Amino acid sequence: MTFADQVKFTLLQDISDLAQVPWLFSKNPNVDFSRKRKMDFQSLIHFCICMESGTLRHELLKYFAYAPDTLSNSAFYQQRNKLLPETFPFLLHLFNSHYSFSLYREKYHLLACDGSSFTFTRNPKDPDSYFAPDGKTTNGYNQVHVVALFDLLSKRYCDAVVQPVRKKNEFQALADMIDRTLSPDSIPIFIADRGFHSLNVFAHVIEHGSYFLIRAKDVNMRRLLGYDLPAENCFDIHIDRILTRSQSKKKRLHPELEDQYRFICKDVSFDYMGSNGGEEYHIPLRILRLKITEDVYENIITNLPAEDFTSDEIQYLYGLRWGIETSFRELKHTIGAMNFHSKKREHIEMEVWARLILYNFCSIVTGHVVIHQKSRKHIHQVNYTVAYQACHYFLRLREGEKPPDIESLIGQNTLPIRPERNYARQHRFRVPVSFTYRFS
Repeated sequence: MTFADQVKFTLLQDISDLAQVPWLFSKNPNVDFSRKRKMDFQSLIHFCICMESGTLRHELLKYFAYAPDTLSNSAFYQQRNKLLPETFPFLLHLFNSHYSFSLYREKYHLLACDGSSFTFTRNPKDPDSYFAPDGKTTNGYNQVHVVALFDLLSKRYCDAVVQPVRKKNEFQALADMIDRTLSPDSIPIFIADRGFHSLNVFAHVIEHGSYFLIRAKDVNMRRLLGYDLPAENCFDIHIDRILTRSQSKKKRLHPELEDQYRFICKDVSFDYMGSNGGEEYHIPLRILRLKITEDVYENIITNLPAEDFTSDEIQYLYGLRWGIETSFRELKHTIGAMNFHSKKREHIEMEVWARLILYNFCSIVTGHVVIHQKSRKHIHQVNYTVAYQACHYFLRLREGEKPPDIESLIGQNTLPIRPERNYARQHRFRVPVSFTYRFS
């Protein structure tokens, strides 16, 4: 059995284990999945993970090999509607538990956090995710916002929070994922871009016994820290802040450290102080300004110790964060998380989680393939588009169908690494992919 076969067997076995206790993942435990159906619990989960970008009818016909008695669209909707939303998140964590993550310096678990919005078909009845027609669309559209935690070295999604876009809260999403991150044999380093700089996030990481590395603008540095930054272009300094809910100087426990106090109003979330103003929270921070290009400088807020992590190493670690950006591109365009098969937000969220599971499956198989470097101008890497499509096809094969030599196929399709290339990010219209006229 090849490694790819083992990974597929593991995922299918996890699905089979869930199918042994379907009442734990059903909205009506005493009724749902109790009768024999053409698409039972196990095949329903497998089908949701394996769906591609075609119409639902086309996907069902492919899955059942174009049999005349192929399940109807309505029957599929009824079966899917029986599932609890927690089914796919549980399966993602269960599948991840079988494969260890790569560690930096054999000690640190590099976890990048970022958010991305997923557009789906117009549904004005869902105001939490609906955008009315504007200059970019004449019909309006709906979106969910996914805040994900991504392992940068193993190229796998570890956790995610899916929110309706009009109620998105990236600060709280990251804080929740930090609290439920389990790393008994490693120390997590949470790496995030601008948009995640929050004193509450910093405190959650510190209380978790972990480290963070988050970028921030000058204006946000002053707002968060109440501190005028040094005039130098580059610096690496330590500061201490004492957070309090009270503006009364008489209530301060350390009046001699007046310049370190930072007031947090009651409307700002901070989970480690009450709202009565009598508590204080001490938070030590390390602030760096790094030179990125000739005229570009970036600010980093971290709690990584200077004696273990130099400014150059912190710049290197932050540069790795781009891995989550490319993962979103692969998730949407290669894995197909732009082509949904529902209008109901609950089912859209299920499809997002199913795509995360599929992404992890493809990444585990692809990461095991060794690329043999030849005498070339550039070092070569896996062509992830071809690799993930091949893995997708491999997972979709039913019992009795002959699988391809998936690892050899991946190893033969490579692309040169050109680190000097740089492209501007493209801004596209936010238009959902129509249910009709799809073919994949």
